[in-house]
Amino acid sequence: MPLHLSPFVRWRSGVVLTWICFFFSSGFTFAGGEHAATVTHPLPVAFSDQLPHFLIEPDDVYIVKNKPVTLTCRSTPATQIYFKCNGEWVHQDQHLIDRDVDPATGLPVMQVKIDISRQQVEKIFGLEDYWCQCVAWSTTGTQKSQKAFVRIAYLRKNFEEEPLGKEVALDQELLLRCHPPEGVPPAEVEWQRNEELIDPKTDPNFFITTDHNLIIKQTRLADTGNYTCVAKNIVARRKSSSATVIVYVNGGWSTWATWSSCSAVCGRGWQKRSRSCTNPTPLNGGTSCEGQSLQKSACTATCPVDGGWSEWSKWSPCGADCSMWRSRECTQPTPGTGGKDCQGLDLQSLNCTSEQCPQTASGAEDVALYVGMVTVALCLALLLVVLVLVYRRKKEGLDADVADSSILTTGFQPMGIKPSKPGVWAPRRAARCKNSHLLTIQPDLTTSTSSYQGSLRSRHEVSSKFSMSNGPLLDPLPNGSHTLHNGKLSSDADDFMSRLSSQTYLKTLPRENGNTSYGTFNFLGGRLTLPNTGISLLIPPEAIPRGKIYEIYLTIQKKEDMRLPLAGCQTLLSPVVSCGPPGVMLTRPVILCMDHCSDACLENWAIRLKKQSYEGTWEDVLLLGEDLLSEPYYCQLEAETCRVFTEQLGRFALVGESLSMAAAKRLKLLLFAPAYCSTLEYNIRVYCTDDTQDLLKVRL
Repeated sequence: MPLHLSPFVRWRSGVVLTWICFFFSSGFTFAGGEHAATVTHPLPVAFSDQLPHFLIEPDDVYIVKNKPVTLTCRSTPATQIYFKCNGEWVHQDQHLIDRDVDPATGLPVMQVKIDISRQQVEKIFGLEDYWCQCVAWSTTGTQKSQKAFVRIAYLRKNFEEEPLGKEVALDQELLLRCHPPEGVPPAEVEWQRNEELIDPKTDPNFFITTDHNLIIKQTRLADTGNYTCVAKNIVARRKSSSATVIVYVNGGWSTWATWSSCSAVCGRGWQKRSRSCTNPTPLNGGTSCEGQSLQKSACTATCPVDGGWSEWSKWSPCGADCSMWRSRECTQPTPGTGGKDCQGLDLQSLNCTSEQCPQTASGAEDVALYVGMVTVALCLALLLVVLVLVYRRKKEGLDADVADSSILTTGFQPMGIKPSKPGVWAPRRAARCKNSHLLTIQPDLTTSTSSYQGSLRSRHEVSSKFSMSNGPLLDPLPNGSHTLHNGKLSSDADDFMSRLSSQTYLKTLPRENGNTSYGTFNFLGGRLTLPNTGISLLIPPEAIPRGKIYEIYLTIQKKEDMRLPLAGCQTLLSPVVSCGPPGVMLTRPVILCMDHCSDACLENWAIRLKKQSYEGTWEDVLLLGEDLLSEPYYCQLEAETCRVFTEQLGRFALVGESLSMAAAKRLKLLLFAPAYCSTLEYNIRVYCTDDTQDLLKVRL
């Protein structure tokens, strides 16, 4: 067997030590002044060139009181492992060595442990941290583990800053400061309220900052208590002194009670009202309410007025029953303010004397009277039959397809109303119609039956359709006038409305009778009006073909029921008005008159006439200022009124889009208040609406 000789030289404390090591195939022995290790299992040939790697490296540890700590290091493949602490090798006698073989790889595994005492660490205390590191050898080379720091654990007794007690108002934010004692490792901090742990996860109203302060985001009455800051680490657990937190509530006044009744039954007296400091009630030392809890006010009670009788009227003439009457009224004075009514009779009767009592006819005179009455009745019946026959003969030219037979009784009635001067409107609207010379028709908006005089030119005569500069728009009519049923629905109104609403296009027709007018028309024409709204529909003669009879309606739509598409700076300038039924054949244009609330200056506005189609969509049919006489629609705009000329009935509205900052829209303020108020509190309701007549009737 060959013999190999190798020298190993180590220097320590100025002494040269020379060792001769003999390596044999079965093993080798290494000896020195500080350590020695013997390898009994040589490395397999396949792994002889591997560096050792650590399976376990030493970790940082703390020495608690006087208990030593143990550091462990484990490596494979390793022939030797030794610890080095603060740059010095640890003596081999202090190592606890454990050798093993990995059954999977066949590599040797070596584990070493050492104990570090408090005295070893205190020897270098104040110079630097005490650290240890293990070094592993293999036949290829060495490897070093990470450094493990060994520190002496402690926790001081006194807090650097303790929480202080505070008084805080309800719903305010509160900050409690705490700086724990110095310690190694650094102390962890938790908070207690009345010896119970505070957990911010379960109660988000609490928040613990990174520097250990406690924040109560919004104080509650339940947050009143004693708060303690607790610091702890592996050595000890310290508690700060308790800080008392008081959450107080300042008092607040309740609302005033209603005034009491006047102390005097009649004349001047006093009334009072009170309030209490209960909103909220002061708690935990909170301030009480400031001010008076009782108020007094002078009052004057209206004295009751007992009723008194007026003088008796004169006796009535003696009647057929030989009695006469006289009466009186309880008006001198009229009872008021809880006064008593008049006592006694308000009507007296008295039998007439025999001379004053009229004598009744008897015998032959009674027979003559009865014969005369029967004769008059027969004459009236014959006259009525003749009138019916004449009327039917005059109506033979009418078409048999009649929409409503009410025309035969209420459609047209003779009426003798003289027209006013041409071009002049009724006095109620004179201020609003500056271009009234364009029409010769005088509308009456105050009654449910209105009349027309004159005739409209045919709309198809384009050359002479609207003569704006030479003469009036409408030619005068011959003498005579016609009137039509309008406005207030009669007993057959429900049947009329049910027929209209059965049509698909008219399912949105409102059922409020006060906002709808209707009438039956033929070729004679007429006018529908909605009283006190400024809305009317004029049907000129010959607009309805001869032989046709139409039921025409006129109604105001509620704006909130209409989904009128408005974009950009567009705004609604008029009420939404429906006239129909749509689809009726007209040979001349009808005139729809309604209010608007713009300044009527087309330089400031782009005003469009919108009409709802059969499908329910709204479309622009006319742009004012660009309309032509040949188009199917024409609109005449005045200061506060517009007139729409159209041969197609439907739903219309005026929509404006402002073109400049000078564009103005008129609004109206409506104020409502009780006429009499018995207390000092007075309620007023204010509405802001468009300045059109229909708003007051439709909305309020």
